[in-house]
Amino acid sequence: MTAGRPVLVVTDMQNGFVREQSAHVVPIIVDLVRRWQQAGGDVLFTRYLNYPGSPFERFFDWRRLQSTPDIDIVSDLAPYIDRGVVLNKTIYSPFTPDGVELFQQHGWSEFYFCGIATESCVLKGAVDAFERNLTPWLIADASASHAGVEAHEAGLLVARRFIGPRQVITRADIPTTLVGCSLL
Repeated sequence: MTAGRPVLVVTDMQNGFVREQSAHVVPIIVDLVRRWQQAGGDVLFTRYLNYPGSPFERFFDWRRLQSTPDIDIVSDLAPYIDRGVVLNKTIYSPFTPDGVELFQQHGWSEFYFCGIATESCVLKGAVDAFERNLTPWLIADASASHAGVEAHEAGLLVARRFIGPRQVITRADIPTTLVGCSLL
């Protein structure tokens, strides 16, 4: 991976988050990752790990994503994981101490976010990039919510208010020469 290049952040594409309301985004993200990597682009896969006593358990009474198979990245993405980087996290955002170190190590300053869930982890990553003076992009048609379309649309609305309306894009808006050669 080369420093100074944009990174595709594939947020929490894990078995525990793929439900009827979010399953449609899996083949879209697989295709995006395949094309991104074929063009030589860097891909970061985040993986949320819940734990006993977490805020999610205490405040939401939510105990999922604490073990396999819930925590596993969907099998459709398995062929691409070894050519990317996996970041485990216990919070919404990839901007953990390990994540920040990884971003600095690779020189990533432009982040293309996609994945699950638009209104939480995808949104929080984009906002955190914005607040660190990095360039966030939220790919609307490559994101979804396991809570349904209404939550997804709410996340996009809030993203436009937090990071700027032009930063919420579709796959068609991604520059074709983003990583130095044809991307899409």
